[in-house]
Amino acid sequence: MYNYVVTAHKASAVTHAAVGSFLSPNNRDLILGKCSRMEIYSLSSEGLVPVIELPIYGRISVMKLCRFPDDLQDSLFFLTEKYKFAVLRWNTQTGECDTIAGGDVHDRIGHPTSAGHIGICDPSMTCFGLHLYDGLFKVIPTDFKKEAFNIRLEELDVLDIQFLYGHSKPTIAVLYTDSEENRHLKTYTVSLKDKDFGNGPLFQGNLESGASMLIPVPTPIGGVVVLGQETVTYISGSGLRGYHSIPVSATIFRAYGRIDKDGTRYLLGDEKGILYLLVLEQSTSLSTFTETETKITGLKIQTLGETSLPSTIDYLDNGFVYIGSCHGDSQLIRLLSEPHPETGSFLEVMETYPNLSPIVDFCVMDAERQGQGQVVTCSGAAKDGSLRIIRNGIGIHEQASVEVPGVKELFSLKRSSLSSQHSLLLLSFASESRVLELVSTELMAEANFPVFEMQEPTLYCGNVVGDCIVQITPSKARLISCEDMSIVNEWHPPSGFRISVASGNSMQLIIATTGGNLIYFDIDANPKRIMEKSYKSLEYEICSLDISPLGQAGMNLASQAIPSSFVAVGMWTEVSIRFYSLPSLDLIHTEKLGLDVIARSLLFVTMDGEDYFLAALGDGRLLTYRLDKSAKDTDSEKKFLYDQRQMSIGTQPASLSIFETQNALHVFAACDRPTVIHSSSGGGKLLCSNVNLREVTRVCSFSSEAFPDCLALVTEGSLLLGTVDNIQKLHIRTIPLGEQPRRIAHLDTHHVFAVLTTKQVVTISEDGNEALSETTEEGYVRLIDDTMMEIVHSYKLEQFETPCSVITVNFGDDAAAKDNQDYFVVGTAYSYADEPEPSRGRMLVFAVREQRLTLVAERTFKGALYSMDAFNGKILASVNSMLKLVRWSETESGARTLTEECTYHGSIFILQIKCLGDFILIGDLVRSVSLLAYKPMNGTIEDVARDIDPSWITVIEMLDLDYYISAENCFNLFTLKRNSDASTEEERSRLEKVGEYHLGELVNRIRHGRLVLQIPESGISILKSLLYGMYICFDDNLKELFMHKYRFNLGTANGALGVIASIDEKTFQFLHSLQTALNEVIKGVGGIQHEDWRRFTSERRIGDSKNFLDGDLIERFLDLSRDKMELVAKKVNVPVEELAKQVEELTRIH
Repeated sequence: MYNYVVTAHKASAVTHAAVGSFLSPNNRDLILGKCSRMEIYSLSSEGLVPVIELPIYGRISVMKLCRFPDDLQDSLFFLTEKYKFAVLRWNTQTGECDTIAGGDVHDRIGHPTSAGHIGICDPSMTCFGLHLYDGLFKVIPTDFKKEAFNIRLEELDVLDIQFLYGHSKPTIAVLYTDSEENRHLKTYTVSLKDKDFGNGPLFQGNLESGASMLIPVPTPIGGVVVLGQETVTYISGSGLRGYHSIPVSATIFRAYGRIDKDGTRYLLGDEKGILYLLVLEQSTSLSTFTETETKITGLKIQTLGETSLPSTIDYLDNGFVYIGSCHGDSQLIRLLSEPHPETGSFLEVMETYPNLSPIVDFCVMDAERQGQGQVVTCSGAAKDGSLRIIRNGIGIHEQASVEVPGVKELFSLKRSSLSSQHSLLLLSFASESRVLELVSTELMAEANFPVFEMQEPTLYCGNVVGDCIVQITPSKARLISCEDMSIVNEWHPPSGFRISVASGNSMQLIIATTGGNLIYFDIDANPKRIMEKSYKSLEYEICSLDISPLGQAGMNLASQAIPSSFVAVGMWTEVSIRFYSLPSLDLIHTEKLGLDVIARSLLFVTMDGEDYFLAALGDGRLLTYRLDKSAKDTDSEKKFLYDQRQMSIGTQPASLSIFETQNALHVFAACDRPTVIHSSSGGGKLLCSNVNLREVTRVCSFSSEAFPDCLALVTEGSLLLGTVDNIQKLHIRTIPLGEQPRRIAHLDTHHVFAVLTTKQVVTISEDGNEALSETTEEGYVRLIDDTMMEIVHSYKLEQFETPCSVITVNFGDDAAAKDNQDYFVVGTAYSYADEPEPSRGRMLVFAVREQRLTLVAERTFKGALYSMDAFNGKILASVNSMLKLVRWSETESGARTLTEECTYHGSIFILQIKCLGDFILIGDLVRSVSLLAYKPMNGTIEDVARDIDPSWITVIEMLDLDYYISAENCFNLFTLKRNSDASTEEERSRLEKVGEYHLGELVNRIRHGRLVLQIPESGISILKSLLYGMYICFDDNLKELFMHKYRFNLGTANGALGVIASIDEKTFQFLHSLQTALNEVIKGVGGIQHEDWRRFTSERRIGDSKNFLDGDLIERFLDLSRDKMELVAKKVNVPVEELAKQVEELTRIH
């Protein structure tokens, strides 16, 4: 089994952040660390502007900005969880990162710290310090010719380490816990010469028991601030006369950010999302050496307001602060000098950046009934808990609609060409035309304009120069003055001919008549008239035309008066597209389609500075080309059309229309599967995004005062006005819950979700003393309508009862299930403080009646029901280390109840269950993956095979009866195979590991579902194999399963969504050669090797990636320069255009 792994939505959790002058000395930049990549933003008057993204071959564990002596801009130090480090400096000449230093700081001996990596920079830039292993402190001299070395650290349970300012030698402060659980602060000097510690200037013992974080204070103040749960303490750098402490309400601080360079003000963020201002009050006096001396006289702390749960806090400038979060949306806030009049807060949220992490669970639903899934995730934590609706494609949000059946064509018009607002819509029917006018701010009514030809269908209509409107019908081309709504000019075809097709722009018209006649017109503004310029008689009938100008900068084409240099002509019998120059109608190029299907809609368009030509064919296929305006068929080196792409966007011919949103042009393909074609970020390739409408036949732009930036769309039997989502691949909608969502299930028959949540409830003592308050956790089953996404009913669990799992079950195969009804089944556990493992849990069966949860049955078990799955009309449940099969039975009185049928013993901790047929796959937290089988004849569950390599499993899924996939806690994926045809019993009892891959993301859940509407045709086998079947979606990385080849959507704890697609051996070998070639051309940031990043790495062993491909790397081919593309193409012996086409098709699987 071979697998292609690619990210669909990148990790959104902000784990690291830094502010400084990285890109240039005059820039102020924000650098964000998001798992395995860095995002760099520049600060501008418009806010945070994204500049560049750096993919890192590793999970970032440390990221610090630092400035070397005599440098004018900052350098960036980072470390990965696989112990690779690098120091980067931005090269303003090349626009790339230069690696100043890098290497591997992994030690063969030593126990990795349980609290994670700590990395710090000496303020004098003599060295970097790392705490990676218990009892060791690694020093990297900034004279990179010298080797890094370890110093023995006496303190084993280290909470935090920081370099202190203002000391002649590098000095570190160590916050640690001793063997008696007391917390102390100790300092050491670092001797680069002796490679050892010296005694530091201070020791502060017996700090508050909740002390957890150190803040080094810059000079001239110096010293360190210790953040505890109940106090904030300042300790001077010398330890003399410099100890100040203030009490705070009981909390746990998670992040801090310095405001002033002198370190007098800090922002503190706690576990509840409360933002505080800490002020170090100071006094200045003359020392004995006639120099000023700054002393801290006290501390002051003030509550500013509420933010997302912070992981990073960075003061930007002018009162703006970036709050990075791993458990909620990141935010750009502004500090206020006075409290907000409505909220009383001293901060204002200016912008929110969506974050899906952590994705605890998710399900997939087909809300539009189009075969396109929407992923609904349980995201966030505590008060930032929410449901996130993620869908592939672009949403049209209806503003108004009216029933109008039979519309064939649609055109938007302005009452004046000088106006920026549309006020008229001309609708063309089979034998007539109608005009709708905007009569009020919200209503449109049929208007009577005698100047329009209403007794014929309209082939083309639009505003043109001279403040006029042109209307073309089968019998005439009419020019109408907008000033007095009068007819000023008409043109009629010769006797015996009728106009069959027409196209136009603000200055030109092109008309085709029966008999294959092609006529070109200019439109004069003064005098207002239609002037025939050239004529050509063709040997075949004409089926389509386009004269759209290239290079347009906006939609107000009439006022811009941009002419076109070409006309595209679709031919019937020849099945071709011809291109003629204007005004001469000289033939430039003929594009033979080589198909039996004609081009029904043609379009010239410029997107992101690139000229394209698009042709929609009669069978639903779309051809796209790049266009060279200077080339002709006589040129030997240049081609008029090149870089052809083909994709299937529907089953019926599409109508192509240009529209504008956010100052960019896009193309709407109206068909049975509406699609928006847009340019990728930065240009260079075209992307397709589905639209959330069933079928659209015609589209045009319509922007008025009442309906700004809208589209007018003709759907089956109606006309609607709607706004368009931002043009992006995945769209995310947030449903705030204000509590922690843990599990979710969807009941399609009742259009509801069951969401299991927990909520922290604080009980204040009777005397109002917050110090004596008690926090308890409450569990709920929330019923949420899947259309309105509102809670319609809630079921509160018992005290100390925590929800663990939820599934939907139909007991139709059970004799007791007389009503054949679908149910929600919830598994719970009772959590008591004195129990290391739950000894009691319940299985609850809920029916949904009139959008309310009705408990119809329950059963108590001796343990927690961590996982459940429907199993042939019954329920399989993991209860601690046991697997129980439960059936729906009927008592003598006719009541229905839950009855245990059989129990399987043989596991340590069953975290997850998956079923297929009579086979059961279990993921044991310690023993890895096991395959079981249910024997219905004797009612038992028996062992079949198991993975003999123990792993801490987080998620499992069955691909079929012989192949399985799993993820574990070291961020690896692996695939297993059952050797059912093996010759010996020993081989048959083992699951063979056939694939291994370091994903770098923690995967929690696997779900079946479908995220994209369709997969276009491709010339490579992966996409052909993926065209049919179903998807599988993962919790933190989405997966998709197809009929013969399997495809998966993955979702991670860092908020990433990805795809795994199974491919055949031939495709794997080709893509593997491409991946190898790319590794030779694309060098990892900091010199880190790609093979090291993707190498399977666990606590027990390390092994090369096997039978997996890195789609993120492969798809970076499309971002290379032309020279590098050709270099890669040469290495794999494939023409660059063909290779680019194949990689583009790969991007469409997600």
